[in-house]
Amino acid sequence: MRLMSRKRHRQRCRRRIRDRGPVALVAKRRSLRCQQDDNYHVDRGISCPDLPEDILRHIHAKMTLRDAARAACASHTFRHNWICRPNLTFSLGTLGLNRNASRDVITRDLISKIDLIMQNHSGIGVKTLDIDLYSCDNIDFAYLDSWLRIAVTPGIEELILTLPLPTIVFENAVPIISEYNFPCSLLSNGSGNSIQYLNLCYCTLRPTAGLGCLRSLTRLHMSCTRITGDELWCLLSNSPALMCLKLLHCEEIISLKIPSLLQRLRFLEVAYCDRLQVVESNAPNLTTFYFAGFLGQISLGGSLQVKTLRMICFRQTNIVCYARQNLLSIAPNVETLTISSLNEMVNTPMLSSKFLHLKLLQISLVGMAFSGAYDYLSLVSFLDASPCLENFVVAISQHRMEHASILGEPSHDLRQNPQQRHDKLKSVTITGFCSAKSLVELTCHILENTTSLDCLTLDTTFHPSCSVMKVDKCHPLILMDGDSLVEAQKALLAIRKYVVGKVPPMVKLNIVEPCSRCHTVESLVSMAGSS
Repeated sequence: MRLMSRKRHRQRCRRRIRDRGPVALVAKRRSLRCQQDDNYHVDRGISCPDLPEDILRHIHAKMTLRDAARAACASHTFRHNWICRPNLTFSLGTLGLNRNASRDVITRDLISKIDLIMQNHSGIGVKTLDIDLYSCDNIDFAYLDSWLRIAVTPGIEELILTLPLPTIVFENAVPIISEYNFPCSLLSNGSGNSIQYLNLCYCTLRPTAGLGCLRSLTRLHMSCTRITGDELWCLLSNSPALMCLKLLHCEEIISLKIPSLLQRLRFLEVAYCDRLQVVESNAPNLTTFYFAGFLGQISLGGSLQVKTLRMICFRQTNIVCYARQNLLSIAPNVETLTISSLNEMVNTPMLSSKFLHLKLLQISLVGMAFSGAYDYLSLVSFLDASPCLENFVVAISQHRMEHASILGEPSHDLRQNPQQRHDKLKSVTITGFCSAKSLVELTCHILENTTSLDCLTLDTTFHPSCSVMKVDKCHPLILMDGDSLVEAQKALLAIRKYVVGKVPPMVKLNIVEPCSRCHTVESLVSMAGSS
């Protein structure tokens, strides 16, 4: 019955249209269109909800660059938002370009697309400008100047520039490094008042006294940036709100000095600035300091606020010894300490000074081969000096072991340090565990003098295996060679003979062996046992 009634209704409508003529049909269509216009803006066949303009602008800003461009092509409303888009992030990925193309093609396509977008942008309302040109070659810096003039205006908050590696050009047979010189004048016209995050990579920055105050700048990151220590001082002196400073591979800095007016500075990272000789910070509230490279003179102004300290010095030896002797004067209240050293040769001295607040200690010993004279047991100096220590991690990476092996030694010949209790220590991890007698002695000392220990992990490998990383096969770069596999089997024998029997019932012992799927160890077990 319902089907019959619907059919009769359609027939009546057709008769009315036939009787009244095409004018009625047109009027009906116009009526429907007017009703739609009450609820939607219609443009080029794409309907856009009748929402407040600020909400539409927010929706458009949250789209990816490619989706925002498509929307702008289909809707007049979104096209207006496109020319005022606040977040401009340009890279091969965001623009959908082929990463496998030649560098010439990548350069041509990336520059042309960015330039087309920027030349059609109003320059109004830009909050973030992120340009990644690392994959390009032989860029005409005039394009970059033009884009910055359009986008870097009062109100901008984030500016990130990743440029290509510098190239060498010849003028009158004289080689000259071609590198982009960032126009500091852009930050002097009011733009510097709003910028919060500045990240520059592979360019030159020459700030002067006329830079003006960067009163909103909280994060400053510079990688491979040509800037001197005096120029950096000028920049920092105009950045009173700075909270985070990162300097990586800034080769022109010889002396890094941080003014005391940086009351908000909490995080400082200085890595591989090869000519750096002095680091002097007077920022009173610094809490985290990361350093990597050649260790020179370091002064943090005796800051009592530094809680996290990391030192990676693979170009120097005996950094562990240096840390034990000097770090208390640099950061007396440190709670998390990470030390990485190359070929430690001098034993860690026993001193009376204490790390009263240290809770996490990580020591990495890296080298082709450590001198057999280094005594792992001397690391007890750190344990004795850290009454609040809870986590102790030792990572050993070496291609061959030159220490005297404990295998074949009678157990009563193991050395014992004076009884010093470690009542807060809960977790101990040793990676790259080997059969070195002094390392086994360190392990036994911890077991015998730590009543609070919950977990002991002895890892005879250098890197996580495929089972830990949840992949099909260990990466070829982390596969252990024959000598390392033999030493790993010796380490396992040493653990079973000297360590297992000393583990209290309440302590969980984790023993990590070489990956059995990716290493052929069966033929090496007999070799390890016979040696």
